[in-house]
Amino acid sequence: MPTVPTFRFAPSPNGALHLGHAYSALMNARLAAAAEGRLLLRIEDLDRTRCKREYEQAIRDDLAWLAIAFDGAPRRQSEHADDYARALERLSARGLAYPCFCTRGMLAGAHAGRDPDGAPLYPGTCRGLSAREVDARFAAGARPAWRLDSARARAVASRDLSWRELGEGETETIRLADSAAWGDFVLRGRDAAASYHLAVVVDDALQAVTDVVRGRDLFASTSAHRLLQAALDLPAPRYRHHRLVLDANGDKMSKSAASTPLGALRRHGATADDVRVALGFAPGAPRFAVRLS
Repeated sequence: MPTVPTFRFAPSPNGALHLGHAYSALMNARLAAAAEGRLLLRIEDLDRTRCKREYEQAIRDDLAWLAIAFDGAPRRQSEHADDYARALERLSARGLAYPCFCTRGMLAGAHAGRDPDGAPLYPGTCRGLSAREVDARFAAGARPAWRLDSARARAVASRDLSWRELGEGETETIRLADSAAWGDFVLRGRDAAASYHLAVVVDDALQAVTDVVRGRDLFASTSAHRLLQAALDLPAPRYRHHRLVLDANGDKMSKSAASTPLGALRRHGATADDVRVALGFAPGAPRFAVRLS
């Protein structure tokens, strides 16, 4: 049977959706409809401190207001810890993952460079621990994080680490993953929650996602994802990294910057059509200005 084009919109319920989220959701909906494919909703709620069910409901209300329809029930990451645990076990069995007992304080003075998100690269402190040392720390009750041995993962990758990138158009380019840029990144935290990188790679494979459409701010993450896909023998989707919606200061809209939520626009009289017009998804004269990077 031919593969059904499958797209996904994957917000985190740690705050309200803003126009940047609307742009991504509408882009996914447009492309899924054009391909006569499926559009899935995934709730990325692994952050147990910040993610709340009331935010999830608000997200669903906003998406319904925008008249975006999804296929099937949403996948909630917090309900699929076993899937991520199996992936981690597979990596560990292949010698591609190791426990890391370092605390944030221990890593504060590391000088191994920084990853694309600006966080310090891990210097590999625990990579060379002997089995006896690891067993002793577990016996003492230590709760480690788990990291990918990225150098070993690159060495055993059975295929090239490129991906198909379409951006917002139809001109396809082949991009080569900079798989060393992230170093030995975290696969599972000390709280036993899967990392973003591991969870989305597993989810995309289990949900048979063929096209990942997301903002340019996640372009660099694709290098980490391609490395994990190769290490786990998972298929690689096509990628489209779209423009970002900017705020009045020219910065990317974000929850942390308290960008105006869709709910606030709605309460002040904006309609879903107003949002579609402003973001370029419908013809007409926009009632408010939106800047795209």
